[in-house]
Amino acid sequence: MLSIPRCYGLLSGRLVSRVAIASRRPSALRPCCSTSTSGSACSASSSTASESFAEKVKKGPSLADFLSSASPLESGDLQEVEEVPYLSPEDVAGNNRKVYFEMYGCQMNVSDTEIAWSILQKAGYLRTENVSEADVILLVTCAIRDKAEQKIWTRLSRLAKDRNGKDQLLGRHVKIGLLGCMAERLKKEVLEKQKSVDVIAGPDAYRDLPRLLAVAGSGEKALNVQLSLEETYADVTPVRQYPDKKGAFISVMRGCDNMCSYCIVPFTRGRERSRDIKSIIGEVRHLSDQGVKEIVLLGQNVNSYRDTSEESVSMFGIRNEPTHNSSGFQTIYHNKEGGLRFADLLHEVAQVDKEIRFGFTAPHPKDFPDELLDVISENDNVFKYVHIPAQSGSTRVLELMRRGHTRESYLELIRHIRSRIKGVTLSTDMIVGFCGETHQDFLDTLSLVEEVGYDMAFLFAYSMRKKTHAYHRLFDDVPPDEKLARLHEVNDVFHRRSLEQRQSRVGQEQLILVEQDSTKSSDKWSGRDNGFMVHVFPKTSVPCALTGAGSVELKKGDFVRVRVEQCMMKTFLSTPLERTSIRDFWERQRRQASRQHAASS
Repeated sequence: MLSIPRCYGLLSGRLVSRVAIASRRPSALRPCCSTSTSGSACSASSSTASESFAEKVKKGPSLADFLSSASPLESGDLQEVEEVPYLSPEDVAGNNRKVYFEMYGCQMNVSDTEIAWSILQKAGYLRTENVSEADVILLVTCAIRDKAEQKIWTRLSRLAKDRNGKDQLLGRHVKIGLLGCMAERLKKEVLEKQKSVDVIAGPDAYRDLPRLLAVAGSGEKALNVQLSLEETYADVTPVRQYPDKKGAFISVMRGCDNMCSYCIVPFTRGRERSRDIKSIIGEVRHLSDQGVKEIVLLGQNVNSYRDTSEESVSMFGIRNEPTHNSSGFQTIYHNKEGGLRFADLLHEVAQVDKEIRFGFTAPHPKDFPDELLDVISENDNVFKYVHIPAQSGSTRVLELMRRGHTRESYLELIRHIRSRIKGVTLSTDMIVGFCGETHQDFLDTLSLVEEVGYDMAFLFAYSMRKKTHAYHRLFDDVPPDEKLARLHEVNDVFHRRSLEQRQSRVGQEQLILVEQDSTKSSDKWSGRDNGFMVHVFPKTSVPCALTGAGSVELKKGDFVRVRVEQCMMKTFLSTPLERTSIRDFWERQRRQASRQHAASS
């Protein structure tokens, strides 16, 4: 049976649908994007050239626009119709209007901002970093926790006051848009509570932004929050927000199928779908040509990546065996068969440019088969860093969370990762105060943090989200004061153990990418080592191992060998020794290890 994707637009206060239908004649059926306030519709063909865009929007298409020249549905590829019968290219053009972006939340929102800007730039918009110059203000939002959403509500209220208040810090013509996860999750509440919002676009609707902004420009409200089973934006080349930076993000997959009971992501980002490897390799090459030295691969469940595209079948061949989960881990869905996996992707991108360092986030612990651990271990230009979210140290709570593993299987995976990847650094996510969490459950979490000794951690008090399994089936019964007390306690244990872990690095040599000025001193550089740990070091001249020069000044994008001198709470203080490369650094490390082994034997 033909699947018909449907996207929605809220125009003139009424909810209408836009349907893309497969047929031999894609021009036969047109997407409907507006209704009149009276409920009557007028054929777009009756519009005259002299009609204003606002008049066209209010009249909208008629039933005839959907049925004229239609042919019966037959099997065939689904075709998204780009044309809108009452919108000309001139109507949706940006005409050099200025867009101001505000980004909240995770790295995926950084990537989404770059995608949205690429689409708008192509449509003729300009970008501004000054909100007072903007014609359009777009907030790229996060819905993972209540605190993140409260920031957006506060910001929207302020923007409404600036636009509509007596001071009018913003012009009344300025359009305000809400993009991303909060837009999808709270579309109804936003329109009811914040009349100042003109455009709402979910994570899979960024291609529709020029049309939505055009409709908003006519005085209507515009909305598209339809989640897609296919959208990956693989053919959209992101426009980097800060092109002078030497690090970049590449979104390789979207959505999540895990359905953890606390998590809103499957409801705001949709089902898992992956980009084809060829398009990702092309983006890596593009970034390499731009001088990028560090790339982080992104996805809501990045290591469940699975490319089953026909082009990849012909280029690489496709595995037919089922997905290999980490030992002791289960999923709520049937095992997926066929496709190129994340280990294949990470291996392929690592070969494109050996002087670009690669990382990835955010993974799920179930998707760390040995093939992936070996790729991390064997490639010098892949971070020796693994983020492995635990969420809880209690097996009982993990079951309530629907995580698919026990405390014991998680600890066994930690031991296995450390045995396969020498010197690996580990980080985690941890939630305290989840539904039904007892004091003993919390003590289990404390003991897990104590036993593992994470290098980094992201710790949170539980915040219930609507639509989730927990919202419908469980009770948020841990008092807020108790959640906060538990958060402080687990934070103290983490920092103590982390400091102990970090102290072991003092005296070691590390490879650092020079990223930016230190936040506390313009006389010092800041950068990350191969374990994703931050180092601060003075801006001094150093020898160059690449050219043999006796003294060179370091600059952003250089790799530098440093010696760790002191461990602080969140950073290392280090001494720069020489400018080097990924290859030269690791060859030097192997030579030293070989000499030490020979001396000891």
